Amino acid sequence: MLGNPWVWAFIGYVLGSIPFGLLLTKAAGLGDIRAIGSGNIGATNVLRTGNKVLAAATLLLDGGKGAAAVLLAGMYSADAAILAGAGAFIGHLYPVWLKFKGGKGVATYIGTMLALSLWPALGFGVAWLGTAFITRYSSLAALVAVIVAPIVAYVADRLDVAALGVGMAALVFLKHEDNIRRLMRGEESKIGKKSAPAADAE
Repeated sequence: MLGNPWVWAFIGYVLGSIPFGLLLTKAAGLGDIRAIGSGNIGATNVLRTGNKVLAAATLLLDGGKGAAAVLLAGMYSADAAILAGAGAFIGHLYPVWLKFKGGKGVATYIGTMLALSLWPALGFGVAWLGTAFITRYSSLAALVAVIVAPIVAYVADRLDVAALGVGMAALVFLKHEDNIRRLMRGEESKIGKKSAPAADAE
């Protein structure tokens, strides 16, 4: 059964749909993260609880679940790895346990890319850091980075990874619709400044 790549798409979805931000904040006695700040389950909103350790743990775990899905499926086939990564990413964005209201996907995107291929992941990191340094917008840095990663994958002749990256990037843009509108109006919060509750980039 595990030799079927589509089984790994389902396994990836289940892994990706684990809402670590929600689970960690509840376990720490901080309540429901969905009732705090932007209501997002990602690391940025977890940081609004004031607990930097939990925010860092959420970031790592959200990235790690994408990487874990890819690495486990990769023991069977390259196709299984791609489908598992796609499943994990979709699971994070649309977890069935939370009525399909999940995070924005940036951490899971980079975790998935890192496990699939080093070069696109490096491209993501360089693009994010460069854009964030120049503009001070975390959301813009994420949007630029998710475009750069599949381009790098294509140049590196990883067409499967490039195709997945394009699909994931489209969903990241969809999830960042409000951020994009604020960027266009010049109202998006910059790194290092107090952000509005809805300004999450993750």
